[in-house]
Amino acid sequence: MERLKYVMVVTVVFSLLLSGGTGCCFKENVMNERKGVITMKGNPLTLTGKEVNVGDKAPDAEVVANDLSEVKLSSYQGKVCIITSVPSLDTSVCDMETRRFNEEAGKLDGVVVLTISMDLPFAQKRWCGAAGVKNVVTLSDYRYSSFGNEFGVLIKELRLLARTVFVVDKAGVVRYKQIVPELATEPDYDAALKAAKGL
Repeated sequence: MERLKYVMVVTVVFSLLLSGGTGCCFKENVMNERKGVITMKGNPLTLTGKEVNVGDKAPDAEVVANDLSEVKLSSYQGKVCIITSVPSLDTSVCDMETRRFNEEAGKLDGVVVLTISMDLPFAQKRWCGAAGVKNVVTLSDYRYSSFGNEFGVLIKELRLLARTVFVVDKAGVVRYKQIVPELATEPDYDAALKAAKGL
């Protein structure tokens, strides 16, 4: 009888370990997957991570600068931030988007524009040099996927970031959010810029 109890306990513990810890945690991970929020050429994709909404405190994600130093988003607190995430700077739509935000950033006072992707920092630096982009700060999420997970914009199927725009005020609160429904289209620049200027 005692042996049977021991076997049952070991089986339960082993099952929990395989499911990633406790049943509660496993359920939470499943709930953090959102299917069909975005598409790529009409095909539904899955976003993972914690969903962030307008009015929430912006998570303090940790990303990597072009010189490989680690940067926390909280280091920009006290400034209005337009935070964009893109799948890859080496694609045509991301290239157009980042160039446009670079152009707009040059006209904004007191607003920092951050562009985050899974591209390696070296690739980001090379792209910025070739594109003449100097007004946008490019940051990489390749090391920890911290931004993707904390903002809920990591694409499960591709391990790339969704195309999104968040506007964060000086106190670190999200005041505007757009998750672009179709990955191959550009964001609503005017709405994002209007939100930033209003802060």
